[in-house]
Amino acid sequence: MIPAAFEYKRAASAEEALALLAEHGDEAKLLAGGHSLIPLMKYRLAAPSVLIDIGRLTDLSYVNDGGDHLAVGALTRHRDVEINDLVGAQAPLLAAATRHVGDPQVRHRGTLGGSLVHGDPASDLPSVMLAMGATMVVTGPNGPREIGADDFFTGFLETAVNEDELLTEIRVPKMPDAGYSFQKFNRRAQDWAIVGCAVVVNDGQAGVGLVNMDSRPVRAAAVEAAVASGASPSEAADAAAVDVDPPADLNATVEFRQHLARVLTRRGLEEATA
Repeated sequence: MIPAAFEYKRAASAEEALALLAEHGDEAKLLAGGHSLIPLMKYRLAAPSVLIDIGRLTDLSYVNDGGDHLAVGALTRHRDVEINDLVGAQAPLLAAATRHVGDPQVRHRGTLGGSLVHGDPASDLPSVMLAMGATMVVTGPNGPREIGADDFFTGFLETAVNEDELLTEIRVPKMPDAGYSFQKFNRRAQDWAIVGCAVVVNDGQAGVGLVNMDSRPVRAAAVEAAVASGASPSEAADAAAVDVDPPADLNATVEFRQHLARVLTRRGLEEATA
């Protein structure tokens, strides 16, 4: 399908992008890699009158050592995250999960920030942010503000980023010695996950983020609590479907998704604690 007509603007800097957002308000959308927004526009599920292209802002593409965390620019391509030595050494769960994103073409074009701000519950990387307790930095007219992963994803395809703000940086805690696992079940390679989970176990504490188990990306808080109380991986995984509301669709029933969540979480915990 063909998107509705729109005006195209290319921002030369983050400041110019913010100025264009302020000028055009809720009629404008930001375009980075385009893998999330363009399909919505083709199906007329999104019809911005102004498209602001930020895909060439090199100042928002980086991976830096921030002391106790890695600072990743929002426009860093998936492939650059996947192969980055700092990510591999200090946040290996993020590197492992990024390898599951789409296919090589998607990973060479899509951006970490674009994936997160899209807020799709079936996307892989939000689960990693939740499991690791990442912090998102968004910048707007009043300057930057920090949003924890638990507060970032607010609903179906909705995040806490306001219409006049831009996600500029993701801060991922360093966990070089943590056990980790990323599990994903899909019908075909490169498909969206029917269910998935990101698991990290660090100093006896677990972080578990679920994929496609609610209307927004969510943590398996009951599993984390069970691990903290000393439960085995199998026992803790039994709580993977507690306090979540998985969808039913052509790919899976609610009951099948609940079953998959328990199985994948058990596998993830076993791998992370091996």
